Amino acid sequence: MPTPAPGNEPPPVAATDEPTDADSPAARAPLPGAGSATLRMWVRLLACAKIGEKQLRRKFDEQFDTTLPRFDVLAALDRVPDGLSMSALSRALLVSNGNVTAIVRQLQAHGLVASRTDPLDARSAIVSLTPAGQRQFDILATAHHAWIAAMLRDVPPERVDQLVRSLGELRAILEEQT
Repeated sequence: MPTPAPGNEPPPVAATDEPTDADSPAARAPLPGAGSATLRMWVRLLACAKIGEKQLRRKFDEQFDTTLPRFDVLAALDRVPDGLSMSALSRALLVSNGNVTAIVRQLQAHGLVASRTDPLDARSAIVSLTPAGQRQFDILATAHHAWIAAMLRDVPPERVDQLVRSLGELRAILEEQT
């Protein structure tokens, strides 16, 4: 492209916050990685998780007047009958100690979990299911399993097996990076 003759240069472009045609989505150059298979996979994983989680939240609320986070705490405690420290519980659920504390207090108020002082560290508490909590969890878990089966009933068993293997590999890769 030839250089314009002196005096024929285009006027300088003033910096502005006003959008121009060059700012339209169609005019912008794609970002590196935009539209890549890995980004599409990530977005689809998140979308599937959000759709399923939304359905589960609604069902827990409508059918049992409880929440998915409460169920998650009960499920984590069901896996460790002797109980978990609050920090181990928050690590298992991948949430903050503050979030777990609020949920545990709600469950304690309903008589579903009990807290006792950790014999190895008097500053810490061990939380476990009460007998009523175990009964409630068993009821919730049965419903949860049925809801998941209904959500995924149209996925052929061989695809389920393939997804379980692939997602297990992905999880291992991601955990290795942390």
